[in-house]
Amino acid sequence: MAAALMANVLYSSGFVLEKRALAALPEVTVREPVRLLRLVVGSPLWLAGSLALASGFAAQLVVYRTLPIAAAQGIFVSGLVLLVLLSARLLGERTSGRERYALAAILAALLMVVLSLDESADTVSQAAPYQLILLLCVPSLAGGVWLYHAAERRAARRHRLPTTGIEYGVAVGLLYGVSSLAIKGVSGYWTAADPGGALLGVARSPYPYLLLFTGAFGLVMSQAALQRCRASLIVPVCTTVTCLYTAVLGTLSFGEALPGDPLRLALRVAGTALAVAVLLGMPRHDTAPAPRTVAQPKELTP
Repeated sequence: MAAALMANVLYSSGFVLEKRALAALPEVTVREPVRLLRLVVGSPLWLAGSLALASGFAAQLVVYRTLPIAAAQGIFVSGLVLLVLLSARLLGERTSGRERYALAAILAALLMVVLSLDESADTVSQAAPYQLILLLCVPSLAGGVWLYHAAERRAARRHRLPTTGIEYGVAVGLLYGVSSLAIKGVSGYWTAADPGGALLGVARSPYPYLLLFTGAFGLVMSQAALQRCRASLIVPVCTTVTCLYTAVLGTLSFGEALPGDPLRLALRVAGTALAVAVLLGMPRHDTAPAPRTVAQPKELTP
């Protein structure tokens, strides 16, 4: 539980620091990944945000060894509240009333998922068939890249309305969902008794290669999207997609049984359905007030 809460703090802080750093950089695009990486690596603030996110991944490894996948996702999504608060305080972002209701509904949905857990009955699995993992992950990666490309094409149209970045968030969320499954798979090999054997087992599995793919593509895609859209909206969408993907497909692929109690099963199914419905109903065009800016004094000319 402590590791999950720490991961929330690290993730929220990392995204906000990266967003603040990106606001001071020239416009970046996925079409120029080398230039994008050169710009962000040259920003100390962005590097601090990346270090926070990497530490969050490390905490996530600990969580997956001790909590069922669905429980872990429910706790991770609770960090959205901290993210919205930090975005308002440090980035000057303000959400619209409709978006605040949507975020509240997402939190309620994932609270239902958490309430569906039974510590005495839930099991924590450590392994899954490689063929099943690849069958789930490869189409998800292809779908995420295609959706992002489609969003880029729509964004390039003239006379378009400002976008909220929902499509970007869903696309990156699919990639991070695959990454989350890979982290869960790596956690199953972690053992202090035989670290050499654990590393060899990880190298023979598909998990490090999935992490490399999602890390490279996710980094480029997420930074371009984060620069264009509000962190207080795109990150919650990305997080929700990641958590739902991991909770549903991870539970099935790693063999962590659904609740046997009808009430707990109903809570889990209803919570998942509510979160998906909220995502489908969120606005596609940005209507929230622009971030607050401090007026700069005009230069005096002789």
